[in-house]
Amino acid sequence: MRIHAFHRLYQHRQSISTKPFNARGCKVVRCPYCQVSEQFCLCYLQPNIESNIACMLIVSENEVFKPSNTGRLIADTIQETYVYQWNRTEPSEEMLALLQNDNYQPVVVFPADYVDEPERLLDGLNPERLAKANSANKKWLLIFIDGSWREARKIFRRSEFLKSLPVLSIKPESLSEYIMRRSDNEQHLSTAEVATLVFEQAGEHHAAECLQLWFEAFRETYMLTKTRIKIDHTRPHLKRYKEWEKIGNSL
Repeated sequence: MRIHAFHRLYQHRQSISTKPFNARGCKVVRCPYCQVSEQFCLCYLQPNIESNIACMLIVSENEVFKPSNTGRLIADTIQETYVYQWNRTEPSEEMLALLQNDNYQPVVVFPADYVDEPERLLDGLNPERLAKANSANKKWLLIFIDGSWREARKIFRRSEFLKSLPVLSIKPESLSEYIMRRSDNEQHLSTAEVATLVFEQAGEHHAAECLQLWFEAFRETYMLTKTRIKIDHTRPHLKRYKEWEKIGNSL
């Protein structure tokens, strides 16, 4: 299992926290990495695939502590994932340097309805935008704001360092499958669901399929500790992920 940037942020926040974060389900003894019940730990199945994209998660204040968070699944899937705690007045210097790095083309993933300048909107992830003199290695740096919908809107509007960046808007064709934490608007996808659609646009079909299956396996496993929801204990989504992983690793 890789210890990645989301894990490190979680560990750092735990080390400086002065009181426990008591989310729903806080009585469940959870794995500190995959955040499902220890008896159903998924860490041994963490994806290990190659991709040609990089991701950045900008995480709201308490999102890192929420066991239902799906942003960490992106870091599980995409090896080059950077994770930063949002701070309006003192943003991470490392993060700002990364946004200015010529090896990347940063793109904020956010709904078009909240973009005041239409010229910032991209109609897709055209590979021609990655053209760079003397280099063929420029990557998309896909930026996801990880938090509740209310928090995400605030971060998008109040982050000066994001205001000059292009924006990619995703229009879901189906309702969200994110049943662990409901949004007021059922069309609002979880962070992992959005990322799956973006990876497809970037031509990273293998990564998109991996993340979708990993998300489904995580969601199914997370829900095993919910007492008010009917659960299929045969865990078909986990079986599907394992079968996909076995085939993928043999290629």
